[in-house]
Amino acid sequence: MKKTALLIIDAQYDFCDPKGTLFVPGAEKDVERIARLIALEGEKISSIIVTLDTHRVLDIAHPLFWEDANGNTVAPFTLITSAAVEAGKWIPRYHRDYVLKYLHTLENEGEFKHFIWPEHCLVGSKGAALDDTIMHAVLAWTHRTGNDYRAVSKGINPLTEHFGVFKAQVPVPDAPETGLDEPFLADLGAFDQVLVAGEARSHCVATSIHQILKYAPSLVPKIVILTDCMSDVPNFGYLADPIFEEAEKRGMTFLKANQLFL
Repeated sequence: MKKTALLIIDAQYDFCDPKGTLFVPGAEKDVERIARLIALEGEKISSIIVTLDTHRVLDIAHPLFWEDANGNTVAPFTLITSAAVEAGKWIPRYHRDYVLKYLHTLENEGEFKHFIWPEHCLVGSKGAALDDTIMHAVLAWTHRTGNDYRAVSKGINPLTEHFGVFKAQVPVPDAPETGLDEPFLADLGAFDQVLVAGEARSHCVATSIHQILKYAPSLVPKIVILTDCMSDVPNFGYLADPIFEEAEKRGMTFLKANQLFL
């Protein structure tokens, strides 16, 4: 029998529940499809790995980290560029020199532009917890199979955005948790196939796929992207499209959950 891992990216309350602070429309249905897959095919899934976006309040991508020229806190969904910071339009309240260098690095490496998000997945908060639908499905799977699930936290370092599950957007010096997680990639390489689901398609899922393409090409043919088990942050789907086009070209498989036969 194939060894199959199910990688569920950031299926947390703040993304998946309509009351969450960064709710992704469609996510409430995505988690139902993921849970149904676990219920129907769970005995054929060798490992379930959940990732957990985990942030401080004073995070480089949260409002309180920034102010405008009048000292007002910056609103969520504001685009921050290095040029605007240099012009004094947006001012980091902390680590100004570092932040400017961070933005330059982000832009020079062609990573996603720096946006401010609503405070979300705050460490210790309800918003950071796994969505109830997923939690119940995973617990039932553990009781049924005797295999425990694995949880991987990301984003806890407040000085870098951490979309992809394998590496922060810009690693922070002397902060190994922000660098490339080679052991995690190696662990996934031990499986015959890796099913990928979760939130949001436009950001954390897309960046994780991009990181596999870049850092773990041997993993590419093992990846199955469950297209109906992920949704975009509204108006940001365009960010993910070229990544998924490249993934398909390189040999990743794209299926709906009900097309999957393990």
